[in-house]
Amino acid sequence: MARIKLAYIGGGSTRAPGTMASFIHQGENFNGSEVVLIDLTEDRLQLVKELSEKMARNKGIELKITTTTNQREGLRDCDAVLTSFRPGGFEARYIDESIPLKHGIIGQETQGPGGFFMALRSIHVMKSIIKDMEEVCPKAKLFNYTNPINIVSEAVSHHTDIPIVSLCEGPIIFPKMIAKTAGLDPDYLEVEMIGLNHNCWSTHHLYKGQDIVPILKEAYEEKKNDQNVKHEDLRMLKLAVTMNAIPSDYFKYYYFKDEVIEELRAKPMTRSQEIMSRVPNYWKHYREEALSDNPQLDPARSRGGIHELELAFDVMDAVFNDRKEVWMCNVSNRGAIPDFADDLIVEVPCFVDKNGVTPLAQNPLPGHVAGLLKMLGEYQSLTAKAAWNGTRIDAIRALATNPLVSSLNKAEIIYDKMAHALQDYLPDRLLKNTTSNTVS
Repeated sequence: MARIKLAYIGGGSTRAPGTMASFIHQGENFNGSEVVLIDLTEDRLQLVKELSEKMARNKGIELKITTTTNQREGLRDCDAVLTSFRPGGFEARYIDESIPLKHGIIGQETQGPGGFFMALRSIHVMKSIIKDMEEVCPKAKLFNYTNPINIVSEAVSHHTDIPIVSLCEGPIIFPKMIAKTAGLDPDYLEVEMIGLNHNCWSTHHLYKGQDIVPILKEAYEEKKNDQNVKHEDLRMLKLAVTMNAIPSDYFKYYYFKDEVIEELRAKPMTRSQEIMSRVPNYWKHYREEALSDNPQLDPARSRGGIHELELAFDVMDAVFNDRKEVWMCNVSNRGAIPDFADDLIVEVPCFVDKNGVTPLAQNPLPGHVAGLLKMLGEYQSLTAKAAWNGTRIDAIRALATNPLVSSLNKAEIIYDKMAHALQDYLPDRLLKNTTSNTVS
C-alpha cells in the first residue's frame, strides 16, 4: 500500500467531486496519503474538500486533504500530479465549437479547429506546471486528463524529463457502444484498440471467443432499416463492418463529416451550452450533499458521473504499488505500433509497474485505417510544436494539415478569428503576425 502526496490540478472543477469519489473508492490502495486540491477558486476548493473528507471518513479511509490556489506551493514535494483542467472554461469551449461551424468546419473539443485551440490553451498552462514541477517536485510522475490528451502529452514528452502518461476511457467505452447497438452483451467482449487518442481502432476483437466482425455484419443487416435504432448509432456500426474493426466514436467527424456538420448546425445549442446550462445544478447538488454526514453523489446530477478519472487511479495504483498490470495509456510509441514514429504519442496497451508505463508491441494497422491516423499523427506533432514555442505562422501551418480543415485559406481565417476571441488564454507569440521557417 503506497502512501503518496498527490497534487490534483483542477481540484475545484465540476468533475472534481466525482474524481475524488474515484480516488476514495480505491482508498485502501493509498491509505494514509495526502491530496492537494489546486484550482483558481477557493470556495469551490473548500466544497470539494468537505465532500471528500466526509466520503473518505465514511469509507474508513485515512486521507489528508488540503487546498490551495498557489500552484507552485501545492506541487511542492509531490509524488504524483493529476491534471484535469479547462483553460477558459466552457465559455472558451463554446468558441471552439461555434466559430469553425460558421465556416463549414466541425467545431469539437478535441477534433478540428476546436481541439486545436484547446491544445494551444492547455499546453500554455501545462508549460507553467512543468516549470513548477521541475523546481519543486522533479521526481513526481504526471498523470494527465487534460484535453486533447494526446497533443498535451506530445508537447510535454519532448520538452521535459518528467514522465507523463495521458489517460482516457475511450478504448474501454467504444466497443461497448458498438456491442449495444448490435444487441450484444458487452460482458462477453474481449477487445484491444490502438492508434491515437479519440482516433483508435480495434486490432483484437472477440465476442464469446469468436471474431466479432461477422457477428456485427449480421447485426447490421438486421438493423439497418430498423427505425428504433438511432441513426448515429447505426452509422458507427456500419463503419465497423466496413472497416472490419471497431472504431472510436470520434471517427464520425471524418467518415460522416458532411452529415455531422448539418446535424451540428441544426441543434439549438452547442455541447458547451448544454453543459453550461447544467453547471448551476451540479454545484447545487454538491452543496446539498456537503451538508450531509454521508454524501452520496447522484450520477444524474454530477458532472461526468460519480467515478471520474478512475483510469488515472488504476494506473497510479499499478505504478506506486507495483501491480504489474496492463492498462490502456497514451505514451511515446517506442516501436509499439509499426510505421509510426518512435517519439509520437500513441494509445496502446501498456505494462505498468514500479518502473513506469511501457507500451506493448502491436501488429501493424491495416492500410485502409492507417492512412488517416498517419495524417492525424503529423498534425498532432506539428500542433504540439507550435503550441510549445511556435508562432502564428507555425500554428496556421499546423491547423491547415488537420484533415477536417485541409485548406490554407480557411485555416488562416479561422485561426485569426479564434485567436482574437481566445487571446486572454494564449501567449503573445501566437497572436503576433510573425513568421518562422521551422519550429523545434
